[in-house]
Amino acid sequence: MKTAKLGILVACLICAGTILAYYSSPENLPAWAPLNLTQELDHMTAGEYSTVVDKDGRLVTKLARHVYKGDEIIRGNGEQYRIVSVKGNLAKAEMVGIDRDLLAYMEYFDRYALPAQAQTNRSRAIGIYHTHSDESYVPTDGTESKPGNGGIFRVGTALASSLRDQGVRADHSFATHEPHDAQSYVRSRKTVVELMKRNPAALIDVHRDGVPDASFYRRTVNGRQISQLRLVIGSQNPNMNANKDFARRLMAFANKTHPNLVKEVFIGRGNYNQDLMPTAILVEAGTHTVSRQEAEDGITLLADAIPTVLGVSPGVTPRAGTSPGVWTALLWILAITVVGAGVFLVVSAGGVKQAQEKLGQFFSKEIGLKLNNRKEGGEGER
Repeated sequence: MKTAKLGILVACLICAGTILAYYSSPENLPAWAPLNLTQELDHMTAGEYSTVVDKDGRLVTKLARHVYKGDEIIRGNGEQYRIVSVKGNLAKAEMVGIDRDLLAYMEYFDRYALPAQAQTNRSRAIGIYHTHSDESYVPTDGTESKPGNGGIFRVGTALASSLRDQGVRADHSFATHEPHDAQSYVRSRKTVVELMKRNPAALIDVHRDGVPDASFYRRTVNGRQISQLRLVIGSQNPNMNANKDFARRLMAFANKTHPNLVKEVFIGRGNYNQDLMPTAILVEAGTHTVSRQEAEDGITLLADAIPTVLGVSPGVTPRAGTSPGVWTALLWILAITVVGAGVFLVVSAGGVKQAQEKLGQFFSKEIGLKLNNRKEGGEGER
């Protein structure tokens, strides 16, 4: 009896291992994830929103989703906030410091510039899709929701067209995932899997927010009125740190090229199918009360940053005379190496005097050997 039970257990383990091995292949990624069942419940309907304030009651942000204790906001200037309490639609956040990784990327991109004529590597595309395919813009589309033909598709098209104008391939999916309910991300996961079969460099899920105040997003960038963007990262996925780092880089370079374009990075509950790729991101292009044209103009500017950040172009080259930080770092490394070697020599020799004697003997021996070799080589030639 015990042998039979053991055999059944081994058979079950073999079956489980076979299934896991099958699904570990990029072409057979699961089109369903347990986390997806609840994350959509965090979204509010257009017009409803959460307000996040600091300890003094000053506005940190507004967004049409439920927020939770522990959620984070990284502003474009590097300020990092963490939500510490939530009561209804009002949340309080404390500033936990400056996101130094973001500042490092800002400094890096400030010291570097794109080459004048970049030849783009077109081997990998940018995957673009829309989990909430009904989302629309009231001033342009007449409603905040158009199932099957949301205005958000035009925003995605503007992003794809701008990338293609730069020579970057864009794989834009027009798949719909209605109804707009708790299963939207389950349905869009199948779209993500199809896009991933073509080995994209990144996956961008394009949305719009539902905050009713259009002025919260409207900004003038490069003399043109556009809608700002928000980048959203799900904290409940194993790629969270990589996704967040991608968002930092994207915001740093986008805001360097077009100041104030990206409002912030929000890290909240959910996974948004970002567990499938470390360069997956959700972009909110304005809100339902801005015009679709403003949203298109904003996301078109974001396209200017994507090739460099993802390395689908040759990248960046240093400006002459603007990289002292690199040389300083190298000098520090060299100095630390020399000091470390000196300390090791003193300790191993038994004192400073003994170390000096060993060092003198070493150089005398090496110099003597070289002189002898040269002398012997010279005699051989004659």
